Amino acid sequence: MHEGLIIQDTGTLPSWVPESARNYLAHTEDGQSIRALARANECHPSTILRQIRKFENRRDDPLIDDALRALSCVLRQDQVPARPETKSLGQVGDLTGKQIEEEAKRILRRLCEHGAVMAVAREMETAVIVRETEDGASLRTAIVDRRVAQAIALKDWVQCSDPTARVARYVITNLGRATIREMTAQDENRALGFADARSGFEQTTSWAPADFDRDSAGMSRASIVESPLIGLSRRRDKSGDPFLRKDLVEAGERLREGFELAKMGRQVSRDVTEFLNHEPLEGAPAGAVDGLKRTQDALCEIGPGLADVVYRCCCLLEGLEQTEKSMGWSARSGKIVLRIALERLGEHYRSVGKYAPLIG
Repeated sequence: MHEGLIIQDTGTLPSWVPESARNYLAHTEDGQSIRALARANECHPSTILRQIRKFENRRDDPLIDDALRALSCVLRQDQVPARPETKSLGQVGDLTGKQIEEEAKRILRRLCEHGAVMAVAREMETAVIVRETEDGASLRTAIVDRRVAQAIALKDWVQCSDPTARVARYVITNLGRATIREMTAQDENRALGFADARSGFEQTTSWAPADFDRDSAGMSRASIVESPLIGLSRRRDKSGDPFLRKDLVEAGERLREGFELAKMGRQVSRDVTEFLNHEPLEGAPAGAVDGLKRTQDALCEIGPGLADVVYRCCCLLEGLEQTEKSMGWSARSGKIVLRIALERLGEHYRSVGKYAPLIG
């Protein structure tokens, strides 16, 4: 390869790979000099040097190291030399930018919640997002494909303070917070009709990874920080007990987990009746089909009215004030109805088995 030609021009790396990672691989895998990369990128050599040192210092991070190993093999068009504990995984180079962005909206929102971390065990194929509750217990809120976790780490949206630990714990970075704010603002603009191009609301007929530019959920900015359930769980009633018990929060989180799976490859309606009439898309992943069925079964079980409030607050992350306004209820009545709905939802999940079936 000529000295002035950098790896980005080969077209072999996915387009979502950050420029700094491309420069690192161009230097370490292709042997291009720092000065050559600086000329090609029209920047000072010290900028390239900082990028290379940054990734070299982060090779102890299991997600970063696995991602760079996979991408370097993409460049060489080799089979990725998988580690024994991750030999059954797909590779991060197989992901598209749209898949990563769609998953990032779900993951980064969860990581913005107070006390939330993404835990990655070296021998596990998936990562989990857990949040510590007030009583010190851990509440699992999401499952993350390891390839997606590698991609968001490579993009510097999450970071690990102790990458040598058997279970690495990642927290969201300032860049990750800025990214989810931007994504949410774009969703809000589209929902309000300010998108550059009008997006249709027709349902797709075959499954494909959800298009980042076609999300119709229109999440509220408040969902970046926490869901309505988390805020209510911190409140106390007259006796000093939490307004929402831990089991009620877990029931709401379980519903949202199934809903996130059901969203894969499709737009979802803000109307619960339309959502209940959704049919699985042709060729949809088994997880998406199962998530749709579990969510619809749970909503049908708790019945009309109650299903509306849990769908809006737990699935769409709509604030209680907005829900009260949309439903035509009096102020501060929504939290009472939501608690009743969550109690019914908890009874349903206890009847089908508390932990079966779940993601991963």
